[in-house]
Amino acid sequence: MMDNRFATALVIACVLSLISTIYMAASIGTDFWYEYHTLSPAENVSEAGRSIWDEFVSEEADEKTYTDALFRCNGTVGLWRRCITVPKNSHWYSPPETDMITNCISFSLSDQFMEKYVEPGNHNSGTDLNRTYLWRLQFLLPFVSLGLMCFGALIGLCACACRSLYPAIATGVLHFLAGLCTLGLVGCYVAGIKLLHKKLPLPDGVRGEFGWSFCLACVSAPLQFMAAALFIWAARTNRKEFTLLKAYRVA
Repeated sequence: MMDNRFATALVIACVLSLISTIYMAASIGTDFWYEYHTLSPAENVSEAGRSIWDEFVSEEADEKTYTDALFRCNGTVGLWRRCITVPKNSHWYSPPETDMITNCISFSLSDQFMEKYVEPGNHNSGTDLNRTYLWRLQFLLPFVSLGLMCFGALIGLCACACRSLYPAIATGVLHFLAGLCTLGLVGCYVAGIKLLHKKLPLPDGVRGEFGWSFCLACVSAPLQFMAAALFIWAARTNRKEFTLLKAYRVA
C-alpha cells in the first residue's frame, strides 16, 4: 500500500509535468520569442511600399534581408515563423495607412539547417559555425524535450498498470533530461540573438526584447526539474521503506 506522502508527491509531479508540457508546446507553436518595436512602423513601410513584404516572403530572402524588415516593421520571431506588421492595403498610389495587420511566413526545413554567414547576407564571407549550430540546436532541442517527457509519461502509465512505484525513477530521470534540453534551448536562443545583434546592430529608434513565448520556455525548465525531483524522491523513498518493512517482517 502506498503512503499518502508518496501519493501526494506523485500527484504534484504529474501536475507540474502537465503544466510544463503545455507551456513548452505553446512556446514552440507561437511567434513571440523575440520582438522588435519601432517608433513609427507605418512611416517605415510607406517609404518602401510593397517591396518590403515582397522581399520578406521571397524564397531568396537571406538573413540580412528579413532581419532588416523585422527591424523596420515591428517584427516578431518564433522558432518556426517570422512576422512583420504592414499596412492592410499597401500600394504606391495610396496614402500612408494607420490600419496595420501582421503577416507571417514560416521557416522551411532547409532554412532551419541553413548555414549562417560571418557577415549576414554575404555568402562569400564564410560560415559562422557558432551561429549555425546554435540555430540548429534551438530547432531540435524543444522536440527532444517534449519527446522525453512523453516517453516518461508512457513509463508512468506502465508503472500504474503494474502497480509499482519504482519505474517512476525512470520517469524522473527523463524529466530531468528534458529540463536540461529546455535549459539548453533557452541558452542557445539567447546566445544566437546576441551574436546576431553583434553582426546586425539595432537601428536608432528600434528596441528589441524577449517575448512571452520565450518566457514560457524559461518557466517550463524549472517545472520539469521540480517534477523530476518529486518522481525520483517518491520512487526511491518508497522502495527503501518497502525493503525495510519486508526485512522487518522476515525477521
